[in-house]
Amino acid sequence: MTVAKNTICLWYDKDAETAARFYAETFPDSSVSAIHRAPSDYPSGKAGDVLTVEFTVASIPCLGLNGGPAFKHNEAFSFQIATDDQQETDRYWNAIVGNGGQESACGWCKDKWGISWQITPRVLTEALAVGGAEAKRAFEAMMNMKKIDVAAIKAARGG
Repeated sequence: MTVAKNTICLWYDKDAETAARFYAETFPDSSVSAIHRAPSDYPSGKAGDVLTVEFTVASIPCLGLNGGPAFKHNEAFSFQIATDDQQETDRYWNAIVGNGGQESACGWCKDKWGISWQITPRVLTEALAVGGAEAKRAFEAMMNMKKIDVAAIKAARGG
């Protein structure tokens, strides 16, 4: 077993395995690689319960820890997923929101476990990188969106 030098550890109440399997089914280059069970009772679980889950989300190594209800996720951490078109944007957005998640603003949504996701079409990132009036128009268009509308961003870029 090779352990990555740097791994993102995500705290879950009790659903790390379910979350990891959802991510593996939803995003390419994602998988669940190991499930580790508690060797004895611990404050939020019993011996034999799933304690940690090793998984990958879009090539990023992660560890899901079933640590109990003490800590909650917030928007200070998010996964940003770059998309190539509206179809890909819709697919990820709808998977997250449609599986008990919730919409937010400007391409952000939250899954049912409280993890925040930025579903960001490359056309938006490219527009913002250009700077000037084109970036301003794209940014102002984005500010009125929940899920990013690729056609509207392209239209805003063009003036």
